Amino acid sequence: MVYVLNKNGRPLMPTKRRGKARRLLKDGVAKAAKLEPSAIQLLYDSAEHAQPINLGVDAGSKTIGISAAAEKEELYCAEAKLRTGNSRFAFDEKSLQECEAQ
Repeated sequence: MVYVLNKNGRPLMPTKRRGKARRLLKDGVAKAAKLEPSAIQLLYDSAEHAQPINLGVDAGSKTIGISAAAEKEELYCAEAKLRTGNSRFAFDEKSLQECEAQ
């Protein structure tokens, strides 16, 4: 997926057509804005049309899922695993008692 910015740097809809993005760069009508994630910036005026995007968040007890989807396709998805169990940063009873005494 290649993210697309307009001439003013505002985001447009991303494209999956890497060949089209490569041709725009080669023809000099776009420049590379970022390498990771891949993003190009158009050097000509373009329409500001953007599709509505729905954001979904599923907060579970062990993982959190995030998804951004347009009407017909999923644009982005990620999953974050939460730390579970005894954390080395957790307070033990002795340190809590010391805090209460002060």
